Amino acid sequence: MNLERVDLNLLIYLDVLLREKNVTRAAEQLGVTQPAMSNILRRLRTLFNDPLLIRSSEGMTPTERAIELQPRIRSALADLSSILEPRTDFKPYSSHRVFRIMTSDYAEATLVPKLIKALRAEAPHVVLDFLTPSDVSYRDMEQGKVDLAINRFNEIPQSFHQVLVWRDRFSCLMNAKHPYVNNLNLKNYLDADHIWVSKTGMGIGFGVNPEKQSGLGWIDQSLERIGQKRKISIFTRHYQMPALLARNVDLIATLPTRIANLQNNNSDLVIQDPPFYIPEIELKMAWCPLLHHHPAHRWLRQLILYVARQMVEEENKEFLNKQNTVLHASQ
Repeated sequence: MNLERVDLNLLIYLDVLLREKNVTRAAEQLGVTQPAMSNILRRLRTLFNDPLLIRSSEGMTPTERAIELQPRIRSALADLSSILEPRTDFKPYSSHRVFRIMTSDYAEATLVPKLIKALRAEAPHVVLDFLTPSDVSYRDMEQGKVDLAINRFNEIPQSFHQVLVWRDRFSCLMNAKHPYVNNLNLKNYLDADHIWVSKTGMGIGFGVNPEKQSGLGWIDQSLERIGQKRKISIFTRHYQMPALLARNVDLIATLPTRIANLQNNNSDLVIQDPPFYIPEIELKMAWCPLLHHHPAHRWLRQLILYVARQMVEEENKEFLNKQNTVLHASQ
């Protein structure tokens, strides 16, 4: 076997697969999708000419060859880690490193302000360069020109690592004087005029086709599933725009809840639940294998996930406090 033709990352994947004995758990740990991990297992089976893991009543059972390989692979990976380990640890407080992060407008409005606050306390000299999805290609990330992408991804290269940042529901943002503000049922929702806002994926975007409902995203796909269609008057790619546009008395913006909640203190606007079911969206963080083990990069990923978890916990506490206040007021 020619070593130059072997992807040594496969040894890392095999080590985790043999430890977890479960494709889904291994995928979660490595930050790849379950189909990607299944494809990696197929490549490993071809590489070693052995099934490696076989389905049984107890889950996935390693073959004799896999049991033989496991300690040798762990030893080899430990040696490689020792060789590649940087001579000094990453020191956030004194670092002047520049991180380039592709973020959607949604992530910039919700996650980034809290991230900056945490960053200024922990690494005051670090510089963050935020890029839009239109600025970046997956090739840029594969070459290490961009550190991270934080967005909602329709498609992503299978070699990339990704992890869930959070899930978000949808809310309706409308003028306090909107004629349906006190009666937002499905009929009135469909009778109203709407603001559409979305930008996912990467690369340069193109104009949408209002007649192609299935291509308009989560909200319109949800309506299509129940045989309905809304009237969209405004199309925008910026999540800050609907708060301005919804000042028009006759428009409704259906947005991720964390975006809508930015207007909690705006007395001119009202936030309501949609009158139909819309599946939650997932904000994810993705990066290429080239930077996966870099100490500075690992530190940034951990900081982002920590900030996101803190935000979700604060929101949950606030929700429970509101529920308790309503409960006590009704007694």
